[in-house]
Formats: sequence, structure tokens, C-alpha cells
Amino acid sequence: MSFKKPFRAVPMKPSPQYRRRRKTRKQYSVGNILGAAAAIGLVGGIGSVSLTAEGRSRMAKTAHQTAVTFGWARARAPQAGDYWEGCDSARAEGTAPIYRGEPGYREEMDGDSDGIACEPYY
Repeated sequence: MSFKKPFRAVPMKPSPQYRRRRKTRKQYSVGNILGAAAAIGLVGGIGSVSLTAEGRSRMAKTAHQTAVTFGWARARAPQAGDYWEGCDSARAEGTAPIYRGEPGYREEMDGDSDGIACEPYY
């Protein structure tokens, strides 16, 4: 007769601290690693282009063209002596919208009297 107790595996519940640490641990996946590598490559590529004066001017030109395409910037700033028959001609020339105090601004072109003539409508 043996007085030794038989081994019984008892399930253990992890402590709250262990569970909290386990939740906050980062999981690195292939997608995360490839995304980070692509972002680093993009930043490095843009940085290497901007080292030269020619590269900076090309980047500025491309950024301006993109801003004009999306309507964030004007293609041409108003110049002294500008006079537009209407907003359609100002838009065709690329100077719209025209703000109060700029050359070419007239009260007749500002429909809602907010100081912005030929503003875009969506």
C-alpha cells in the first residue's frame, strides 16, 4: 500500500496582471511588416528626391498641380488689371475664387456678400 497521492493536474487561472500584459502585447503580421517597409521606402524615396534643387522644384510643381486638380488651390493668382465679365470667365482662366481686396473682385460677382466671388458650388 502506497501513501503517495496520485498526481492530478489542476487548471490554473492566469492573474489579472498577466492577462493585461498579454492583451497589450503587439502582434506582428506579415501585412504590418510589409506596410511599414513600404512607408519607410516611400519616405526615403521622397527624401532622396528632395535633396536636389531640381527635385524640390519638381515636387512643388507636382503638389501644386495636384492641389489645383482637387480644387484646393488656384491655377493662377489674380493680377493687377484683371477684369472678368463673369464667374465663368474667371473660372476658365483659373483665378476663381476671388477674395475681397484682390484684383478683379467685384460686389456683383459675390452672390452672397461673404467676400468671396465666384466660389465653387458643390
